Amino acid sequence: MWIADNWKDYEVLDTSKGEKLERWGDYTLVRPDPQVIWDTPRDNSLWRKKNGHYHRSSKGGGEWEFFNLPEQWQISYKELTFNLKPFSFKHTGLFPEQATNWDWFSSLIKEANRPIKVLNLFAYTGGATLAAAKAGAHVTHVDASKGMVGWAKENAVSSGLGEAPIRWLVDDCVKFVEREIRRGNHYDGIIMDPPSYGRGPKGEIWKIEDMIYPFVCLCEKLLSDNPLFFLINSYTTGLAPSVLTYMISKAIIPQHGGSVKSDEIGLPVKESGLILPCGASGRWQNTLQSI
Repeated sequence: MWIADNWKDYEVLDTSKGEKLERWGDYTLVRPDPQVIWDTPRDNSLWRKKNGHYHRSSKGGGEWEFFNLPEQWQISYKELTFNLKPFSFKHTGLFPEQATNWDWFSSLIKEANRPIKVLNLFAYTGGATLAAAKAGAHVTHVDASKGMVGWAKENAVSSGLGEAPIRWLVDDCVKFVEREIRRGNHYDGIIMDPPSYGRGPKGEIWKIEDMIYPFVCLCEKLLSDNPLFFLINSYTTGLAPSVLTYMISKAIIPQHGGSVKSDEIGLPVKESGLILPCGASGRWQNTLQSI
C-alpha cells in the first residue's frame, strides 16, 4: 500500500463505527467512511473535541453540524497551502491521501531535467495541479465545475503559484481530450481522478465502469514521444488495483513501453496504528525516458 504519511497539518486520529476522526490543522472533524466497518471503543476525550460532524442520512446524503468551526481555513503540505471549507456530501475540498501520488510524480518531474507538460483531468480543487507546478511542470487543469476551478485558483494563490504556468479550463474532460487530439497537442504526464458517476457542464453523463477504459485509450493519444508518467486514481470499489494495472498496461505499454504498478493508497491512523484504505491508484512510468 502507498501511504500518505508525510503530513504535519493533517492526521486521522481515530476510526470507529463507520466514522473517522480527523485533525485538519487546528480543527477536528468527524466524517463517515464506508471502509470503517469495525466497532472499536472510542476515547471520548478525543471524539468530544470535534469542531464539525457530518451526519449521514439513512435516506442518502446528510448534513453538517458545526461546533466553533470557521467558514474557511488553511492547511499546508510541504510548500503547498490549501483553503478548506466543509461543503456538500462530507467533503472539505482536499483528499489528503493523494499526497503519496503528489510526491511520486513530483520526483519524476524534478528528475527529468527537461520541460514537462502535465494534463490534470477531473482536477477538482487542484492538489495534483499545484504539486506538479511546484515541481516545475507546465500544467493544464481541466474540471467540469466552474466552482472547483475557482477554488483551485485560490489554492494556487495561497501556495505562491498564482503566476505559475497553469492553464485553467472549465470543460468536459472527454470532449477536451478529443479536441486536444485534433489540435495535435501532447503531454509528458497525464493525471486523472475520474468520479464514479458525474455530469459535464452540458449534462454529459460519465459512468466510470463503461467509460474509463475507452477514455484511457483516448488519452494515450495525447502522450508525447518521450512521456514521463500516467496516473489514474480510483475510489470505485469495483476497480481493484489489478484492474488498473491491466487497463493501463493494455492502453499504454504497446505504444510507449515502460512499467505499471498499482496499489491501494491509505492514511495512517494515530490511535490504532492501522492504515485506513482510501481507494487505489495505477501508475505508469517510462523506464527508458531520455535525460
